[in-house]
Amino acid sequence: MTPTIVLPVIIGGLYAAGVYLLLDRSLTRVLLGFLLLGNATNVLLLSTGGAAALAPILGLAGSEADPEDMSDPLPQALILTAIVITFGLSAFLLALVHRSWRLAHRENVERDEEDVRIAARSGTDADELDPDELAPEDRPWTVADDVPSDDVDHPRLPGGRP
Repeated sequence: MTPTIVLPVIIGGLYAAGVYLLLDRSLTRVLLGFLLLGNATNVLLLSTGGAAALAPILGLAGSEADPEDMSDPLPQALILTAIVITFGLSAFLLALVHRSWRLAHRENVERDEEDVRIAARSGTDADELDPDELAPEDRPWTVADDVPSDDVDHPRLPGGRP
């Protein structure tokens, strides 16, 4: 069998489309991207098996069958394993999409303001920071005096109360 460029192009196209869909905020597109990545991996594993040949069972091929004429069973086993893993993770992602739809009636991942605030910080390592030098909204609740009570207005909480 002569190698062709068709299979690598299909694999590359599936991987590219899968990654593109994974980067979207829509959970349905993330699920479809994950499925495309799983299928691309299956085709990649299938291509590693080589040309189609006899079944890799010695008894069925006859006693005079040459092992060189048989298919390699390892890629087939890996494909079956990849199919099961893809199915399980797809079911989990589908449950997340369903849960998001039931709770918020939308399936888009919204922009998280806390992530934006953390990303805007300087590139300082957390081990180099002194908690006393942090801005009040960035300080952890570690000191007993900082924990808000019901009878004291607290500047770090909206409305001053917990």
